[in-house]
Amino acid sequence: MKTARRPWRHAIAVAAGIALLVGTLAGCTPESRETVIFADLSWDSAQVNNRIAAFILTHGYGYDDIDYIPGDTITILQGLRRGDVHVNMEVWVENQQEPFDEAIAAGDIIDLGNNFGDNWQGWLVPRYMIEGDASRGIQPSTPDLRSVFDMPDYWELFKDPEDSTKGRFINSIPGWECTEDNSQKLVTYGLDQYYTDFITGSDAALSGSMAAAYQRGEPWFGYYWAPTWVLGKFDMYPLEEPPFDADVWKANRGCAYPSNNVNVAVNAEFAERNPEVVAFLDNFVTETAQHNRVLAYMEAEGATTDEAALFFLREYEDWWTKWVPADIAANVKAAL
Repeated sequence: MKTARRPWRHAIAVAAGIALLVGTLAGCTPESRETVIFADLSWDSAQVNNRIAAFILTHGYGYDDIDYIPGDTITILQGLRRGDVHVNMEVWVENQQEPFDEAIAAGDIIDLGNNFGDNWQGWLVPRYMIEGDASRGIQPSTPDLRSVFDMPDYWELFKDPEDSTKGRFINSIPGWECTEDNSQKLVTYGLDQYYTDFITGSDAALSGSMAAAYQRGEPWFGYYWAPTWVLGKFDMYPLEEPPFDADVWKANRGCAYPSNNVNVAVNAEFAERNPEVVAFLDNFVTETAQHNRVLAYMEAEGATTDEAALFFLREYEDWWTKWVPADIAANVKAAL
């Protein structure tokens, strides 16, 4: 659970207690709940997080009216500031640090801290290349491979079909900042002499290249990130890089990617009106490994984000029941 204590948390806790006490003394039935509007960002993990939270709010707390507003990162942040959006379950903070900090400083939004902070991005090869896979009859082809600095020794295993003098590094997608980062890393690590920089045309092409190689037991060397379905399904080995250093990163990208804080944020006025929702979301913490598994389930079963949310709630009951009081957890479990 999130342990950092901020002043607003005490104020909201007091507000929630007063609201409960007043309702009890008055002998009133609960008043009607307002619509809760989630930021439906374009990637699956964010949408699944929304629906996990929504299921708990609906069946645990009685918030029957849930809405989802699609949008890109900056549009959603602007909507969160105005109150057009109430909840963003996945703010990738470092990707929007300045506008996010401005919104907090202005008092428009409240940062509830990490949803998951163990996300990852970097360069990988299939683990069977290093350790083999007896169940598939695969012998290790690079048993001593550990680091990006070992890759010059193995370029011939990853031979580029369009340039037989080099191996192929599978980069990400045009227009993504990480694509330029990866290109610079190749140069900084001296690997541009050994590998072509192959930029894929889409996310589907990138994940598809890994999936095709893995299913055939073939070499693959490229970039990917988590949480994603492919890293939930395939056992990949992250190559070692020098630890992240802000100065080195700024100079030439010659180190590991920085980790991102992926936080939950809410509109400040919504938080004042709905302290029990904020108290729940403040406890909402997940792990990348859980998301990888859920996303792999989605891909394998052709499941919707609603079905994936139910999968999470059924598979991780001991986890999510710590987010809410026992009576709320009982209501949610009864609805599963």
